[in-house]
Amino acid sequence: MKITFLLWHPFFLLFLANAGDTIQALTYDYSATTECLKEAWKAQYGGGIIQNPEFDNGIERWTNFGHGNIKERITSNGNKYIVAINRTQPSDGPSQRVQLIKGKLYAFSAWIQISEGSEIIAVKFRSPTGKFLHGGTVIAEQGCWSMLKGGIVATFSGPVDLTFEVRKQKVKFQVRNKDNTSLAGATITLKQIKSSFPIGCEINEFILNNTKYRNWFASRFSVTAFGNEMKWYFTEKKAVGRENYTIPDAMLQFCEQNNIDVRGHNIFWDDPKYQPTWLTTKIASKKLKKLVEKRLKSVVSRYKGRLIHWDVMNENLHFSYFEDKLGKNASAEIFSRTYELDQKPILFMNDYNTIEVSEDEASMPAKYARKLKNIVSFYREMNGGNKIIPVGIGLESRFAPGQPNFAYMRAGMDYLASMGFPVWLTEVFVDKGENQAQYLEEVLREGYSHPAVKGIVIWPTSPFSKKCKMCLIDVDKHYMNTPTGDVIDKLIAELWSSKPLNISSNEQGFSEVVLLLGDYEVIVKYPATNSCTKLKLKVTEKSTNFVYVHVHGNVCVPNDND
Repeated sequence: MKITFLLWHPFFLLFLANAGDTIQALTYDYSATTECLKEAWKAQYGGGIIQNPEFDNGIERWTNFGHGNIKERITSNGNKYIVAINRTQPSDGPSQRVQLIKGKLYAFSAWIQISEGSEIIAVKFRSPTGKFLHGGTVIAEQGCWSMLKGGIVATFSGPVDLTFEVRKQKVKFQVRNKDNTSLAGATITLKQIKSSFPIGCEINEFILNNTKYRNWFASRFSVTAFGNEMKWYFTEKKAVGRENYTIPDAMLQFCEQNNIDVRGHNIFWDDPKYQPTWLTTKIASKKLKKLVEKRLKSVVSRYKGRLIHWDVMNENLHFSYFEDKLGKNASAEIFSRTYELDQKPILFMNDYNTIEVSEDEASMPAKYARKLKNIVSFYREMNGGNKIIPVGIGLESRFAPGQPNFAYMRAGMDYLASMGFPVWLTEVFVDKGENQAQYLEEVLREGYSHPAVKGIVIWPTSPFSKKCKMCLIDVDKHYMNTPTGDVIDKLIAELWSSKPLNISSNEQGFSEVVLLLGDYEVIVKYPATNSCTKLKLKVTEKSTNFVYVHVHGNVCVPNDND
């Protein structure tokens, strides 16, 4: 599929300066929309430092980045826009060169439309030396205009090219036989076996004894976290030293058998309400320190090498049970000790209301960043100043009923993304209320479209719960989807999975296709000799876009393409 790219009313503005600098006083324009509109709004700030933002002078000052062409077009209402046609690479399209000043903050927006379907479009600022800065993303759609709003902090000075990129990769195949002769008419079947973007859902112990639920879950998700089953109050429930890992062990085995990654949730919880019942508030600090070390050695060592993440100290912005008992560096010390025990998982802070609401000052993005910086710097200082601990930013994303504040959500993610650590939405939940399914979809789209967000875990109400605030399936209706479950299936089909594709090689043995990022099983069949070859293909933003396939004498068997 070749996507035609349409651009309307971009602006790019130097917005904030360092203390002592003098700039023209401007009030930040907070206007934004998640709706896809028939007609776009006017360019903010008159285009800022973008020249010819309204295309009054045709495509003057605009160039084409990469392959293809750009042309001016006019809507039925007389508004002008640019079209990028004959694109062959993800970053082909309209471009303009601007100058950056290191340390300055820039705001950006544009209106985007594409010719077919819906696609993630990212704006990137590329320097001639190969450096680039992500400026924001949006899900663009056919037939209407989507607002891409973002910005950057310039980490270098100099010229950059404003470019737009589709989150897909073009792959070209050449099919040959064992004598290196090109084969025309070979069929190439591509089946995506794993999306590059992890989309997941929380599970609990009920999944172990319910085949229908297991099948529903395993057919959709590539990552999970356990609701309670890895927590301290679950694995050492009745008395100190009486550990029982039977249930989390079985759950982890189920996930591994189904190629589902697991986020460890959690080692400790800083809320005093969620400690083992035998752990009293009057416990002496020295005794608690020994119990913490025992817990770390037990759970981290038990699952060493099998988890992709650990939520190390849960909700340590809102609560401080361990800091109150063990000192202000309790979280940092536990992060460091976890890394000593297992170097594989990324170690996450995990808290709520950082991007959901602006009123909760306990977990505001600035406090989140400061806490995480302290954890990183503590480890560095304890190890001679030259070692880095792998950390991640866990944003629970638990929204109350009603319209989410997407402008605040986006701003919070932008702020934290500037730290350079991976961001995950770890417990996505939209409480029951009017338009719940719609708001859930918008939250997921907003999260997925942000370039710093590397994965999402949904945290629904258990389908076996009596109070279903956000269930995805209804067990009393033969495991049919609820409206929120329909949203998940819709987005999986649209954004996170690819249907099997069949293409054929031309006379020179070539064939090309544009693919979503992810892992693919490839079967190449040459009908003339009934020969087949199978291979695995990993498509990433940095992977090669040319694949040589040699078809040998392997005979095709029935259902090879299934």
